[in-house]
Amino acid sequence: MNMKKILNYFIIIVILAGTTWFIWNWQKNVYSKELLRLDIFGPSEITLGEEVEYVVRYRNKGEFRLDNPELVFEAPEYSLKDGEFFERQILGPEELGEAIYPGEEKTFSFKISILGKEGDIKITKASLSYRPKDLKARYQLSSDFTSQIKSAPLVFDFDLPSKIASGKDFVFRINYFSNIEHLLTNLRCQIEYPFGFEFISSTPKSIEQTEWEIPVLNKSEGGRIEISGRLSGDLGEAKVFKAKLGVWKNGEFIVLKEATKGVEVVRHSLYIRQEINGNPQYVAVPGDWLHYEIYFKNVGEDSVSNLFMINQLEGEAFDFQTIKSDYGSFQAGDNSIVFDWRRVPDLQYLIPTEEGKVDFFIKLKDDLGSVKNPVLRNKIFIGQVKEEFVTKIGSKLGIDQKAYFQDEVFGNSGPVPLQVGEATTYTIMWHIRNHYSDIKNAKVKAILPQNIELTGRVFPEPEFEKFTFDSQSREIVWLAGDLARGVGVTEPPLTIAFQISFTPAVYQRGQIPNIINEVQITAEDSWTQTIIKSSAPAVNTSLPNDPTITNGTIQ
Repeated sequence: MNMKKILNYFIIIVILAGTTWFIWNWQKNVYSKELLRLDIFGPSEITLGEEVEYVVRYRNKGEFRLDNPELVFEAPEYSLKDGEFFERQILGPEELGEAIYPGEEKTFSFKISILGKEGDIKITKASLSYRPKDLKARYQLSSDFTSQIKSAPLVFDFDLPSKIASGKDFVFRINYFSNIEHLLTNLRCQIEYPFGFEFISSTPKSIEQTEWEIPVLNKSEGGRIEISGRLSGDLGEAKVFKAKLGVWKNGEFIVLKEATKGVEVVRHSLYIRQEINGNPQYVAVPGDWLHYEIYFKNVGEDSVSNLFMINQLEGEAFDFQTIKSDYGSFQAGDNSIVFDWRRVPDLQYLIPTEEGKVDFFIKLKDDLGSVKNPVLRNKIFIGQVKEEFVTKIGSKLGIDQKAYFQDEVFGNSGPVPLQVGEATTYTIMWHIRNHYSDIKNAKVKAILPQNIELTGRVFPEPEFEKFTFDSQSREIVWLAGDLARGVGVTEPPLTIAFQISFTPAVYQRGQIPNIINEVQITAEDSWTQTIIKSSAPAVNTSLPNDPTITNGTIQ
């Protein structure tokens, strides 16, 4: 084959290849992606937790039909929808139709709320995929929109003194408050302590001493976390406390608010301690008379003189009209007792290692109303030293014991007045009241006198399994269990009824004997972690609670 033929074949091959490439490339590019527009509209500035609306719009500006469209909306990181975490939503033929026709335009609205810190940048994305008519290739168009969290209406800060004495116990708080329109759930507070801090306790109780649960936070609601600890460090050393408020999601902590507070380690020249009724860990009860004794010791290297001491009392339980003090002056405006060195010799001059004391008396109210987990606070100021002492008040536990012949529970029988040798039945009722804090393991006990027997009838029936009787000691025990605050106060009391039978003996003729002796209740106060108790008097055959009985004497 000569060179001319070879050249002709080569030219033909080039022409065929070029024609094939042109046809394939024309088919591929006959539709331009510029003919479809995809936009996202939304607020450029958002508020934490507030519901916002993003609108996704597409428009087919070309002359080609776009088949099998699918729209994907991707919410910003840490978004919520209907209270649940929300990441993306896919819209298919059911929402978009089988095709996007020339000139067609549609919009879709997505309402969400977004979590994050103030200043966080949040990116919303959308993508639209489709297949132009008569083409096998599938195209995708994307768009995004940027918003910034400009406002986070959450208050979250430390209530912490700027100076703390090394090695001394102190109390500080983390306060939080929400003004977000929607409620926040499953919040957590985390704290990072500086080196040298020793955790002692907290209210509420912590998770591993560094994290607290806040189940629900509504708008215009808040709370506080109170932490007791001890800080050690060199004189003048700076220590930094850090805290975060946020929520957990898939093992990741989403921060909504942060707080930081620095303190200086100092050495105080005065050490203060407090005793109430001779006990530094006293647990008060409503109606108590409290004898406060405040001791102050010079732990510095120099003498101190001309001191004032202020005891600022806080607590709804105090009856401020009852304050008594030989040397202190009560200031009604801020409920404080002031001790002046002019009247208290120990405040006039105190050499190193010497200790002085002041004291006062105050009574607690008998009824604290609906206060939950009540506490008493005494904030003491002397010289440059400030100390705060917190005293818990135990729940008020009560029990009523009543007896009836005429009742609607069992229906009693037997002679009234009582007859020697003949059995008469009675209904005994116990009612438990619990006022200010939850209690655990409530136990009720009473002794049955001689000639009194149980009939075995107990109401309500589920309490029968918690009701026992020891024939030897003749002791009845009712394991009432755990009770919430307010039972018998703002809620119905916990009640049990049981029937007894009394057969008087000859030696009891002419008497009005007890049919049940004093009843006692004990329980563990969940707030104070102490055992509390109460009692009710014995009941005799005169049945003071049953108006139908006019004569309880045995005939």
